[in-house]
Amino acid sequence: MEEIDLYLRKSRITREGVEALTFKTQEERGRSWADQHNYRVRKIWKDNLSAWTDTRRPDFEKALGALRRKELPALWCYAVDRFDRKGAGSVIQLLDAGARIIFDYERLDSANPRDRERIITDAERAKSASDLLSHRVRDTKQGQRRRGEWLGAAPYGLRKDKAGKLHHTKDWETVIRVLAEVADGLPPRAVARGLNADLNPSPKGGPWGASTIRRIVYNPVYEGFQVVALSRDYTWPVAYRDDAGRRVRVFADGVEPVSADLVARARRVHAGHQRGKLGPRVGKASHLLTGLLRCAGCGSKMPTSGRSYVCNGHAMGKPCPAPASAMRVRIEDYVFGEWISAVSAAGVDAGDPLMIAVAERWAALTAPEETEQAREALAAVKAAEAAVERLANDRAKGLYDGAMGKHFPRLVAEAEETLRDARELAASYSGQSVDLTMFDDSDMLEQSWEAADLPMRRDLLRIAIDKITVTQAVRRGAVFDGDARCTIEWATPAEE
Repeated sequence: MEEIDLYLRKSRITREGVEALTFKTQEERGRSWADQHNYRVRKIWKDNLSAWTDTRRPDFEKALGALRRKELPALWCYAVDRFDRKGAGSVIQLLDAGARIIFDYERLDSANPRDRERIITDAERAKSASDLLSHRVRDTKQGQRRRGEWLGAAPYGLRKDKAGKLHHTKDWETVIRVLAEVADGLPPRAVARGLNADLNPSPKGGPWGASTIRRIVYNPVYEGFQVVALSRDYTWPVAYRDDAGRRVRVFADGVEPVSADLVARARRVHAGHQRGKLGPRVGKASHLLTGLLRCAGCGSKMPTSGRSYVCNGHAMGKPCPAPASAMRVRIEDYVFGEWISAVSAAGVDAGDPLMIAVAERWAALTAPEETEQAREALAAVKAAEAAVERLANDRAKGLYDGAMGKHFPRLVAEAEETLRDARELAASYSGQSVDLTMFDDSDMLEQSWEAADLPMRRDLLRIAIDKITVTQAVRRGAVFDGDARCTIEWATPAEE
């Protein structure tokens, strides 16, 4: 008995028993045909996907591959429009290759020369019907988008009314929390962990993940705008533009979106253009050099143990080829001497890189609000530059070749205007002066050191020093030689 494969397809989920669209009904018809014609069904291929879009239909391709390789003499399909809706071209190639396809509903068999013309004609008709349907669906959706009606299920934190407008739900507070925590500098994974710890279900009801956090941060709907996907390969949706190039509001009257400033800050921080205000959560340091010292043997930090700073990796039982340790009083005296010499020698007016870095960090320490404003302005410049570059890259990828293409010049103009405004704001902060008098006088600097408490002394060291690597002593009990054992990495100006 010869074998035959069945190919079943439906475009959407339907209830069992509705005509021939269900897999069950199609399979019953296919098996009945096989019994009547003395065939045994070898394999059933199924796709619950459209036959007209660019969506890949895995089982369809596998079924045709088996047919071309002559693994079976024929392929059965319920109807021409279940097989393909891309026109005569898709079936002519198969017919010319001698492949046998049975279309049960139309009672067509490609092995019969008289059916060839009918198969080609019906394939074109199926394409025409699909084109008309697609055109109507596109026009309907386009009209809904222009009117600000949300298509599909409402996003997390929102619900859709009968008019298609969006309203807040009880989960809206979680949306605000996500954006605020990302804006403060928490990475998406940390935000997700916090939500999971609070037993806060994700949009799908399960645990939160970093990708879900990122989707909230970059979705324009939380700014109140209608969205559209440029392509299946594009990571985030973008704000939809009407025929005049305007963004369309999709929130109901009186429903406020997330603050534009909060959204912009969250995106800048996540993209790395700006630092959040939250740093790593560490315990309060009680010694001058805690956090600055690193063991040259394994790179571990060197916290205190008794009267010495020691390699933490070695202390925790981890392998270290040359664990370093140094008496606290000896290395602290050495580092202070190197610090005061280097800072005093760095000319305030000579453009010395160390003094530029000291000025930046001293400003952040003594005038945090003004410094943060300047940082935000610089971050806005970086974000605006990235947006212009992203538009150019997207254009090169062909993402604006379709309907969104007519809006590309406007989008570029808006992005360039945003960049100009950001640069002007950043320039307004560049002229701010910082009092560096004490750093230009070693006596005044030493007096300031003597008057400072431990937290201030730690801060003073760190405005000029990034890291100190300490090597192991040549022998146990050897006199501490700072020049031989310590490598100081001095601060450098922040990158612009």
